[in-house]
This record gives sequence, C-alpha cells and structure tokens, in this order.
Amino acid sequence: MIKALFFDFYGTIVHEDGVVIDEITNIISSTGDGAEKSIIGSYWWKIFQEACMSSFGDSFQTQRELEIKSLEMTLRKFGSNASAEKLSKRMFEHWRKPPIFEDAANFLALCDIPYYIVSNIDTDDIMAAIHYHNLAPVMVFTSEDAKSYKPRPELFETALKETNMKPQEIVHIGDSLNSDVKGASNLGINTIWINRNHKEIPDGVIAVTGCTDIFNTPFFSSVKM
Repeated sequence: MIKALFFDFYGTIVHEDGVVIDEITNIISSTGDGAEKSIIGSYWWKIFQEACMSSFGDSFQTQRELEIKSLEMTLRKFGSNASAEKLSKRMFEHWRKPPIFEDAANFLALCDIPYYIVSNIDTDDIMAAIHYHNLAPVMVFTSEDAKSYKPRPELFETALKETNMKPQEIVHIGDSLNSDVKGASNLGINTIWINRNHKEIPDGVIAVTGCTDIFNTPFFSSVKM
C-alpha cells in the first residue's frame, strides 16, 4: 500500500531554470569567444554535474557554491569577461520564485495522499519557493540536509529514515531518469517519471506526461481523483 509520495521539485513541480541558463549562455557567448550557446551550456552542465557527484559528506558544498564555481570555470573556458556573481544572481532569483507547472498545482491541490519534497537544492532557496507558491508538503528534504546529491542514496535514505517509512510504501516522482528514477529505484523505492517532453520511455519505467496523470498509474489503480 502506498502511504506517501516523495516529489522532486525543480522540473517536476516548478519549472527548471532553462530560460535563465539560455540568457546566461547567450551573455557568455557574446562576451567571450562566440561559441554556440549549446556548446557552452553542455560544458557548464557537465562540470556542474561532476561537481555535484563529488560533493558529499565532509566534502559537501551547497548548490550555490557549486553553481558559482562551475560558472567561473565556464567563463574562463570560453574567454568571457562577464561576472559570475552577477550572472548567478539571476539564477538564484529563479530558484526562489520559479513558475509552477499548472498540472502540478492542480494535482497537489486535489491530492489527499501525504507528500514530501526531496530535492537537490539549498534549504533556504526551496523553502522560499514553497512559501511563494503556498505549498504544504509534510516535510522537505534537501541535498543540504543529507550533505549529498541525488542520485546518490543519502538524500533518499534521509527521507526514508525521517518519515519512518519503507521503500515499498513510497512513490518517488521526478523529471530526471538518472537523479530521480535511478536514484530512488536503487533503494527499492517505487518511481514515476514525469516525461513532459515525450522522450522515449526505457523498459520498466512508469512514465506520465504530467502530474495529473499520476493516478492513472498502476500504483493508484483503485484511487480516484
């Protein structure tokens, strides 16, 4: 029996920072060597992800710290004289006041199953965003709490321990196949992939195109909205 839902936040409940990243990569291109925005964005994302995966335990660094450092490396790589502090400020502003997906807002307003947030983000930023949208999760678990980033197990383990629930009693819902689906599945947690971009669905993955379709999955075949 499913007792609760774990929700990823950015990209699942609220919009990711894609628009902001597009703005920043455009600035880097125009103030640097003119590289294509897609190349800049790919490089930035790669080194940021690598930094997250090596950041855990005693070596943990916050999302803000890693974002600024990866942005500084990207500016140097592409010869830009733009300010990492000024560019990252726009991103931090987005994290605190991100637009919400309409399907997610509708689902959370109607859902009577307890839900928790499990997110790769700094605690203060996500709490500001939750307050901004008047959301009411039972609890919020962040990478800053666990000193680790998904898909590593520590964040999920922290959430399971604090909720005193077993993996089979939970469904984790997120937009990332790697961080959310793989990360949670590795601990035996049920998963649902939010596949808004209609990408190819890997074998064995339960996917929906929006949060309002969650109750159409096998986990909730006997539950009606």
